[in-house]
Amino acid sequence: MEVVIRRASAEDIPAVHAIEVRAFPTPWRREFFEGELQAAGRFNLVAVRDATVVGYLFAMYILDEMHINKIAVAEEERRRGIAARLMDECLRFARRTGMATISLEVRRSNSGAQEFYRRLDFKPVYMRPRYYPDGEAAVVMARDLMR
Repeated sequence: MEVVIRRASAEDIPAVHAIEVRAFPTPWRREFFEGELQAAGRFNLVAVRDATVVGYLFAMYILDEMHINKIAVAEEERRRGIAARLMDECLRFARRTGMATISLEVRRSNSGAQEFYRRLDFKPVYMRPRYYPDGEAAVVMARDLMR
């Protein structure tokens, strides 16, 4: 069955959080995701296959800047283009709403994710030392949407 990308809803949060807990060493609490659904300036997506959430992207925007807070795909669904589809939808929204830049943080040790973002024209901008709770640095990557 085909994967459908749509806006996230409150009903999706249990499945989103279940993916989050398996995907990240320091996962967001469920309440964080619930809060993101209520907050202004948010663009939150889920990828759904057969009525099951298999991935998500949670982003925020203010003025002409967008920031991807979270993106993950269920382990058994990885390497099938789902993250790329989530990013494509996010980039379409960003362009349509006049965003000038889009940014995100990625663990310094996560070379696979950094390469994925490079293929989407994100460039490393700077390093945030000790960004993650375990002390690892984050690479801030950004893409100019005005060119």
